[in-house]
Amino acid sequence: MGDTNIVNVGTEKFNEVWALISQYALAFGMKILAAIAFWVVGRWLIGLAVGMVEKALGRQSVDPTVLRYVGSFITVTLNILLVIGILGYFGVQTTSLAALIAAAGVAIGVAWSGLLANLAAGGFIIVLRPFKVGDFICVGGVTGTVKEIGLFVTAINTPDNVLTLVGNNKIFADNIQNFSYNPYRRVELKAQLSGAADYQVAAALLKQRIAQIPNVLGEPPVEVEILEFNLVGPVLAVRPYCHNDNYWQVYFDTNRTIKDALGSEFPVPMPAQTVILKQPGL
Repeated sequence: MGDTNIVNVGTEKFNEVWALISQYALAFGMKILAAIAFWVVGRWLIGLAVGMVEKALGRQSVDPTVLRYVGSFITVTLNILLVIGILGYFGVQTTSLAALIAAAGVAIGVAWSGLLANLAAGGFIIVLRPFKVGDFICVGGVTGTVKEIGLFVTAINTPDNVLTLVGNNKIFADNIQNFSYNPYRRVELKAQLSGAADYQVAAALLKQRIAQIPNVLGEPPVEVEILEFNLVGPVLAVRPYCHNDNYWQVYFDTNRTIKDALGSEFPVPMPAQTVILKQPGL
C-alpha cells in the first residue's frame, strides 16, 4: 500500500512538471513563431520603406550614388531597430542591451578601426562627390569605371573587365583622378622624327591628317609641337582632343595615322651607333 502511494505521488509530480514544461514550451514556441513573423513582416516593411525613399529621391533627380548609399544606411539602421524590438518582445531589457551595444561598439571601434574608417570615408565621398557611378577614375592604383559606391568599399570595373573593390578610406586618403569630370580630354602621344626630317612639314601634315579622324574635336585644335630631342632626332608631342566616350578610339586611330603619315612621307628614324673595333696589341 505504501509503495502504491509513492508511485501515485511520483506520477502526480511528473504530470505537474510535464504540464508546467508543456505550458512554458507552448508559450515560448508561440513567441518564437511570433518573432519569426515579426522578422519576416519587418523585413518586408523595411524593403518597402527603402523603396519608397529611393523612389521619392529619384523623383528629385538625386544622383544614383546617393540613392544607393542612403538606401544601404536606412536598411542597416532599420534592421538593427528590428532586432532590438524582437529582443524586447522576448523580455530582454533594451536599456541594458543599448549599454551592451555601446560597450561592444567601443570594442569593435578599436578592433575594426579600418572598417569604420572606410564607413566614414564613404560618407565623405557621398557628401563631397569627387566622382559618381559611371565615372572613369583612377584611385588607389586602380583605373576603371565606377560601378557602385558602398558603405565600406567602392566597386570599380577595370578596362580589362575585372571588378575591383577598393576601400573607401584608401580612396579618400589618396589622389583621385576623375577622367569623366570634364566634357573632353586630351590624348597624349609621341612621334619620333629623324634629325634630317623637316619637323615643320611633319607637324603640319600630322595636324591635317589627325583633324580628319572621326570624333577629334576642332576646338581645342590638334597640338603637334617638339617635345624633346634624343640621339635620333626631335620627338613630337601629338595631342588631339576628344569626348571622354571616344578616348580610346581616337587614341588608336591617331597612332595609326602617325605611322601612315610619317612612314610614307619621311625617312624612318634609325638610332645612330658608332662601332669601334680594336685589334689586340694595337
